[in-house]
Amino acid sequence: MTILKPIAGAEPHLYENLRSCCDQEYDAPYEVVLCLHAAGDPALAVAQRLVAEFPGVARIAIGENGAIVNPKIANLAKPETQPQGEIVVIADSDIRVGRDYLRAIAAAFESRSVGAATCLYAGLPNATVASRLGALAIEDGFIPSVLVALALGKLKFCLGATMAVRQSVLRQIGGLQALGDGIADDHKLGELVAAHGKEVQLLRYVVATLVPETRVRDLWTHELRWARTNRALAPAGYAFSFLMYALPFALLYVAVSRDLVWGLPLLVVVALLRLGLHYGARFALDVEGRDDAWLILVRDFLSLAVWFASFFGRRVRWRSGEYQT
Repeated sequence: MTILKPIAGAEPHLYENLRSCCDQEYDAPYEVVLCLHAAGDPALAVAQRLVAEFPGVARIAIGENGAIVNPKIANLAKPETQPQGEIVVIADSDIRVGRDYLRAIAAAFESRSVGAATCLYAGLPNATVASRLGALAIEDGFIPSVLVALALGKLKFCLGATMAVRQSVLRQIGGLQALGDGIADDHKLGELVAAHGKEVQLLRYVVATLVPETRVRDLWTHELRWARTNRALAPAGYAFSFLMYALPFALLYVAVSRDLVWGLPLLVVVALLRLGLHYGARFALDVEGRDDAWLILVRDFLSLAVWFASFFGRRVRWRSGEYQT
């Protein structure tokens, strides 16, 4: 296997996150390619530390493909990368995995009908309210919606935290370059793999992704990018996704109508269902420790506001750049 790690800047806990991919209990050969846009990237020191710690496993690839719009794929699709593995894993720099990560991915490819695999992820927040709100959005909103999509049909997209693909299939779909014409590289990979008659499999494995935001303003920018991207990919389904936020609507109904006979029982039922979703997601994703149920109402009103704002424009910010969805 080859794990490609797109790196851009000295993120919080970058060493620990990257190290978790280098330190694997996996019998077959594997490599971790630490990809940076330029030698001046402050993350280079972390990459060099890992190469020294894991010789023969970790290596560094510096440069970018200027012809590719997507900065993540531009960082990966360059001659310096040259993945050697039969399975190529693209894993974001902000995820943390267990030592059985590669074994879980390998198990997904036992069937030759599987061309790509992906996995769910839980949020790993810092101590700020903004970060904890971000983790709630992942665990209570995004991941359940992925499972609903899977229940309604075959998976035809990947999740960016982990995208694994057979190298032979990757060549058939046009290589990494084929994923770089927009910002939704995860959706594009799944779409192309499915179009070539191969299955996209969801692993029974959960990784952790850091939620680095410390300010609600930064969280808003991040989530607006997600929202506008999802709107561009599935406009009809996205338009009705506001139905996920039943708790704010039930509360608003009671406040506006003052109908306590029907309104209060409705609010109680909706609140109990919402709590059931929250704790069901925690159990499914094996979230331990923190419990931010007290933030649910704020989270749902914020999600509704992001949904509404997503219809007023197509521009998004990703790191230091601006892109069109």
